[in-house]
Amino acid sequence: MQFQQLVYFVAVAETRHFTRAAERVHVSQPSLSQQVRALEKELGAELFSRARGNIALTDAGEALLPLARRILADADTARHEVQELVRLRRGRVRLGATPSLCTGLLPGVLRAFHALYPGIRILIEEGGSHDLVRELARGALDLALVVLPLPTPAPSLTTVELLREDLVVVSSTAEPAPRRPVRIRDLEGRPMVMFRHGYDLRELTVAACRAEGFEPSFTVEGGEMDAVLGFVRAGLGVAVVPSMVARAGRDLRVTALAPPGLRRTIALAHRSDVAPPRAARELRRVLLQSLPEH
Repeated sequence: MQFQQLVYFVAVAETRHFTRAAERVHVSQPSLSQQVRALEKELGAELFSRARGNIALTDAGEALLPLARRILADADTARHEVQELVRLRRGRVRLGATPSLCTGLLPGVLRAFHALYPGIRILIEEGGSHDLVRELARGALDLALVVLPLPTPAPSLTTVELLREDLVVVSSTAEPAPRRPVRIRDLEGRPMVMFRHGYDLRELTVAACRAEGFEPSFTVEGGEMDAVLGFVRAGLGVAVVPSMVARAGRDLRVTALAPPGLRRTIALAHRSDVAPPRAARELRRVLLQSLPEH
């Protein structure tokens, strides 16, 4: 049974006339009649009675008509759904990002993307780079913003370097201003607010302190970005954070790190063996266009 045969059958059933049915579906009358005959032969039953030029449905035709209409309607719905996706009117993007990027980079990017494609749902997964790489590998994310270098061993991922960002020291405006610029060794013995284990910023800061020969002193540790900034505002200690986050923060004193300072490299990653969906590719385009602002 061919799809086009059902189209012809429904046209004849609704017009009760082979010539008018052929005109409706833009095919010659002999071709339409031939396809209806082929359908009857395949089904093993006549679908129309053709007594003295009067076209009427047989019992078999009456049984087939609602089924054929349903099949054609489902096909039309499927065509519409696919076209909606192709035109980016519907769909979803699953994006992973570190909490600091969710705070500093993504709000403007997602606002621009949503203005272009309001029907696309954006699902955000916050986590450290290790967690995001794992989620990419198992197919739970389409794209992820991660900090390079990737954890080792890492699955086969394609990465595009987006930006390099300076880290800065933030402190409460109620506390005495630190020396400008701050050297890493100036943090020795100074109370610090520290992120949870597995956080890229925690590992980078601790490694820098150890390279200067000391272990950092934590008054509070284990928080996410918003919590760490809140603890700093409360005067519980200083923290090393990305410059984008610091610029967006309120009631915080921002101090640069003395050269060579600390920097991190942000990249956009996706699986190498699977091309991202079109909506994800479009989000990637919007993200790359937004980079000059940052």
